[in-house]
Amino acid sequence: MKRIPAVILLAWTILSVDPVHAATSDDAVKVISQRSVEYDGRSGSGQGKHIVFVTGDDEYRSEEGMPMLAKILASRHGFRCTVLFAINPDDGTIAPDYPHNIPGVEKLTEADLMVLFTRFRELPDEQMQAIVDFSNSGKPMIGLRTATHAFDYSEDSESRFSKYGWKSKDPVGGFGQLIFGETWVNHHGEHGVESTRGVINEQYATDPILRGCDDIWGPSDVYGISHLGSDAKVLVWGQVLSGMNPLTAVVTGEKNQPMMPVAWTREYVGDTGKPARVFCTTMGAATDLESAGLRRLLVNSCYWALGMKDRITGRANVDFVEAYEPSDFGFGIYKKGVKPSHHRLQAKPKGG
Repeated sequence: MKRIPAVILLAWTILSVDPVHAATSDDAVKVISQRSVEYDGRSGSGQGKHIVFVTGDDEYRSEEGMPMLAKILASRHGFRCTVLFAINPDDGTIAPDYPHNIPGVEKLTEADLMVLFTRFRELPDEQMQAIVDFSNSGKPMIGLRTATHAFDYSEDSESRFSKYGWKSKDPVGGFGQLIFGETWVNHHGEHGVESTRGVINEQYATDPILRGCDDIWGPSDVYGISHLGSDAKVLVWGQVLSGMNPLTAVVTGEKNQPMMPVAWTREYVGDTGKPARVFCTTMGAATDLESAGLRRLLVNSCYWALGMKDRITGRANVDFVEAYEPSDFGFGIYKKGVKPSHHRLQAKPKGG
């Protein structure tokens, strides 16, 4: 699919919106349009807070993992959650390999927190502007896995937003390094061969974000980190394992001496001068999120980012709301023909 002019894209966005599907009181969810899916918060500490997930990566199945996480945050914790997707403008289906369209980003104007999980996107100006505006608002941001290299303007180097591409020299490392502290470096662990064990940084073992996160593992590999500054607070290190299950041996030698950071917090001050809380992890593939420890790390980070760390008590409930069978990571293997409406809750959540 070729990139389409912004004017045509805007017209398609307006004309193709589905009527709102009214939710039942049991579901507590509504599909607001063909462009996104929204989950109303049930009972819980998060009531009154709105989290917007911006997805669009063609490898790690953010289009599967983020709706699952949003369901947990809404049904178990009370947050209102909206999930946005990379959409094929020809048929309205989710198309992670189409880098030029994430409609619905105007929802960020009403968001309290943005969770970004994109990879090498090259968005139309009006869509990118909404993301940049949020980054300058002083509101908190969370980045997962490929958010360190969220944007790439290789096709349109003349765009006023090209400076946010991961190869940028000003700011160095583009959006990823500017906001989250790092850009794309390399696969430190061998991709598809060596998995990741999350090891708590003992220096910050009592940090509320880490509460209950005693078993973090994922099949995606450890990313190389080389630009993260001293302002970052590393909460979790990435231990490289020799195989693709959590019981395989730790790789000996330089790969784990020292270990790379895989989760950290920092502060970002944008153009408006308002400081924003930032959490980032280089884990987060849909298959990584089968780990309850990682899901809890992300749920806790949402509370922290929203200034609610005092609400992180005990072990946060991160039980799946519905059956979760994520696809493996890889290119060109995403589920075809899926629309945002397919991610709505199908039944009353159990145990919520």
